[in-house]
Amino acid sequence: MNVAAKKGVVALYIDANRENSRTVGVRVADRFKGAGYTICLCPGSDPGLPIASDRAKLADASLLVTVGGDGTLLRAARIVVEDGIPIIGINTGRLGFLTEFDEDDPRIDQLPELLARGLEIEERIALQAHYDGRSFFALNDVVVRKGEISRIVPFGLQLNEEQAAHIPADGICVATPTGSTAYFLSAGGSIISPHVDAFGIVPLLPHTLFSRPLIVPTSSRIQISCDSEILRAQLECDGDAVSELAPGASVVIELHPRMVRFARTAPLRFFERLEDKMRWGVSIKDRRRV
Repeated sequence: MNVAAKKGVVALYIDANRENSRTVGVRVADRFKGAGYTICLCPGSDPGLPIASDRAKLADASLLVTVGGDGTLLRAARIVVEDGIPIIGINTGRLGFLTEFDEDDPRIDQLPELLARGLEIEERIALQAHYDGRSFFALNDVVVRKGEISRIVPFGLQLNEEQAAHIPADGICVATPTGSTAYFLSAGGSIISPHVDAFGIVPLLPHTLFSRPLIVPTSSRIQISCDSEILRAQLECDGDAVSELAPGASVVIELHPRMVRFARTAPLRFFERLEDKMRWGVSIKDRRRV
């Protein structure tokens, strides 16, 4: 599957907190305008940037270009998932695992030509969390964690209609394959290939010697319950706190009905990217880790 457009609307989502992101964003906008495209600036970008075209609408965009880090791309995914607009990222942050280009990549100036020629589309599954009559989107992960108290508290975990565990821990993380290389990995979870149709579940700082991550099918209905004695707990989606949770509350997590679409210049070589970005398989003595 690919996407191509000779003219039309291109959207930009730019990290307003980084000067280099604003500089690169203006450069990208100028290249697209010079090729006959109109520019829509997404909400959350710096409205003072003089790049948006009059009457350009996000819903009409054939591509969304993010300029920032992985967090910028995650926030952008929330905005365009319902419209199915493909996302391509330019990394001006630290890691850039999800983005397609680093900021010094010369292909950035060729983006209008690459889009006209046709970009590869890679689809990724996402999560939705339900609590108190509201639904929340997450491309990477959903986390239910206790508030600022030092003592360990139990969390209940139910899969479909089966009670799976009652875990004394700081919380529970549910991740997609996309999120398996992020917080889920730091919490001791497994790396999940993006081609695997599964979610990962891992407790956070469990008070047990026998806790292990779970890998479950995406058809699973995952329910996380807070203990009734928890005074404060919160729900987080892709690292952002989206809701406080009441004592005894439950959060239901399941597959989001829409896929997130990544635009790429070539099919992703996932395991090569792991080695390149995270030095997977490289000895701690290797000079490449310096």
